[in-house]
Amino acid sequence: MQSNSTSLAGERGTSLMRVSRGTLLLASSRAALARTLVAIALSFSPSVAMAQAELKLSDAQARNLGVRLTHPVAVRTDLTLPYPVQIVIPTQQLRVVSAPMAGMVANLLVGRGDRVSAGQPLVTLESPSFVSQQRDYLHALAQEHLASQQLKRNMDLFEGKAVPQRVLEASQAEARQAALVVAERRQMLHLSGMSDEAILRLGQEAAISGTLTVNAPQTASVVEVTVSPGQRIEQSAPLIKLARLSPLWAEIAVPATNIRAIRTGAKVEITGYSTPGKVVLVSETIDPATQTILVRAEIPNDGELHPGQTTAARIGFLSAGESAWEIPYNGLVRRGEQTSVFVATAGGFRLVPVKLVAEDQDHVVISGHLTDQDEIAIGGISALRGILSGLGQ
Repeated sequence: MQSNSTSLAGERGTSLMRVSRGTLLLASSRAALARTLVAIALSFSPSVAMAQAELKLSDAQARNLGVRLTHPVAVRTDLTLPYPVQIVIPTQQLRVVSAPMAGMVANLLVGRGDRVSAGQPLVTLESPSFVSQQRDYLHALAQEHLASQQLKRNMDLFEGKAVPQRVLEASQAEARQAALVVAERRQMLHLSGMSDEAILRLGQEAAISGTLTVNAPQTASVVEVTVSPGQRIEQSAPLIKLARLSPLWAEIAVPATNIRAIRTGAKVEITGYSTPGKVVLVSETIDPATQTILVRAEIPNDGELHPGQTTAARIGFLSAGESAWEIPYNGLVRRGEQTSVFVATAGGFRLVPVKLVAEDQDHVVISGHLTDQDEIAIGGISALRGILSGLGQ
């Protein structure tokens, strides 16, 4: 028993010595690792000037850090990245042609997409109300004629002192009232779509028609037909929707983070369309669902753009003489509101401040003191930033 206890104690002592040695070896390994990391950092010999933010690294060291390089691409005519856009008709160029009175649609003379001229017939209606208007106009003409004849007789009688002055004045008032009624009835026929020539012919021939023709008020394109032949409609019911298709609006959805670079009057280019437009509105509100801001551009249309079309647009953002560059998204270094890029030099890298103009999920557009010969770091950015951070950057 005593020998067994002695043996067990010896084994425990040996185990404790092994644990202690292991702990010492682990501590020694950690210290060695720390010294190794310091040695690696020192081996980079990072000479950093606070103002210029330069790192001196060899090509081999840069490769070990996973640094990858690319050349910035000059953005054509200093435009933003493409944004989604929808082509729409300006509201002031839309015109709804309505039924001047109740009736039934007899004929449709145009269809959707047709180009019409001012005064061109669009729809014919059969309307009892139109018959009543013509009858009322003819009645007003007859009453005006009678009032005029009565006034002439009373003027002659007054000159012969056959009637008192009050009779003459009453005749004058009746004549004026009859003329006002004729003017009112004529205006009603005008509003119904009758021309001056048709009204004159109605007065001369007294030929009442039950068919009313609705004409185009302006030269435009038919964008919608809302009725069908045989349909009965009420007064003011919409019949045809017309629109002038030049210029058109391009409504562009711009991410809120990019809106600072866009101003009213900026040049806008539509993908696949040669004629540029200009920004006429930068909305002051954000779409809560998409976090985008509406930018509206006015685009002259020679027939190549179509309302409802979806495409892409680039917006000008820089003044003449400035340059813009497109690089991959992961090449941009952000420090709060400041943005910069790592530019390769003969002995390492230089952190160059740039201005962020536009971005999407894959690319950013920047402006700054760069050339297409520069090489921009797009990989190993975290390692480069870590070295700067360790040196007080």
